[in-house]
Amino acid sequence: MSAVANEDAGDGTRALIFALVALACGHMLSTLLRTIPALSLDLMAADFKLEPQALASLTSVYHFAFAASQIPVGAAMDRFGVRPVSLSLLAGTVVGAIASGFATGPESFAIGQLLLGIATSGMLMCPMTLAAKQLSAARFGLWSGAILSIGNIGMLLSSSPLAFVVDHYGWRAGFWIAALGAVAVALAVFALVPNQQADHKDESSPLSQMIEVLRLGLSRPLRGLIALALVSLATSLVLRGLWGGPWLMQVKGLTRVEAGNLLGAYTLAMIAGPLCMGVIDRKIGRRRELVAGTHTIAALLVALLALGAPHYAVAWLFGVSVMPPQYDLVLFVLIGLATSAQPLLFGMCRQLVDAQTAGKALAAVNLAFFLGTALMQSTTGAVAAFAGLPAVLLFMAAALFVGVLIFLAYTSPTRAIGSSTSSA
Repeated sequence: MSAVANEDAGDGTRALIFALVALACGHMLSTLLRTIPALSLDLMAADFKLEPQALASLTSVYHFAFAASQIPVGAAMDRFGVRPVSLSLLAGTVVGAIASGFATGPESFAIGQLLLGIATSGMLMCPMTLAAKQLSAARFGLWSGAILSIGNIGMLLSSSPLAFVVDHYGWRAGFWIAALGAVAVALAVFALVPNQQADHKDESSPLSQMIEVLRLGLSRPLRGLIALALVSLATSLVLRGLWGGPWLMQVKGLTRVEAGNLLGAYTLAMIAGPLCMGVIDRKIGRRRELVAGTHTIAALLVALLALGAPHYAVAWLFGVSVMPPQYDLVLFVLIGLATSAQPLLFGMCRQLVDAQTAGKALAAVNLAFFLGTALMQSTTGAVAAFAGLPAVLLFMAAALFVGVLIFLAYTSPTRAIGSSTSSA
């Protein structure tokens, strides 16, 4: 009897792993789609007869739609379950990728980005929700890191492989390949993810849930975390997903494939970083200091990246006209590692609120991550048009540093860290 039970348990574990991997591939598709402009912005702008800076601001439509859809998609999973929501989102991803690939101008491209932002908004929440329902707290911690690592593989695909595709088949091919990928992931989800009965714990409207999430995010205990969340993920995603390619190709003179190789190394650091930060966090047990320290270092590294531009301070100090690409490679890898402390903000958030409001508080932090990315992407487009790419990097470094200062002020041990969010 025990052998049969163990065999059944083993089969159940394998089935869950396959389901989580299938759903995590949807997150991988999401990270691929949001970083396509990094290596094709110049070609897309030429096709649409726009300045690259203007198109960069337009791509923020994706992130605004992504952020705005977080709470409604979460509510849909509570009402209908992970499997039907995931399949619906993947169908929307196919439509959005095709629309982006066939765009003929800024208006039609914006529509495609809007559709993709909505459709990919739940690609991370789907596997996380299934894992949270099926796994113990210890195993959930392991799998949440694995889900994020699988998802970041999408940024590897949008580095050198995408550069090769764009060079040989044009920028539209990247979106068409993503559409085919969405079909494949949908088939895997249909075959591997169980159709479980949804929970019906919160029957309030998405609007009321959104209001509650915003109220929590603005409450005093969470303000420091929200301030840092607004600029933390934004710095890494906007640098990796938008400006990294133009920086390497226009300022450093690399080819598209060479730029893709450097961005690929950056992505590997973003994949390995969260695992390393988790180990360090458990070893030293000083989460607040670790988060603040790593983000301060990241701000300094982004500033050093900017100052390696032609005739800027670092290049001048080394007596060269411009710092070589190897300098950028080292800084990209270090930035990828330093910004990998972002997931620790979720852990801090869970410590600051009670069990009843933990879910909505985590949603507030998640919303801040992607809303900040949208704001950073649209703002840096204007900065690039006005002052150039080095100014974009200096602006991002300054924003990250300000976020750290606010984080430190509101998470000071002298404050009532355990105070109720209702005191806001």
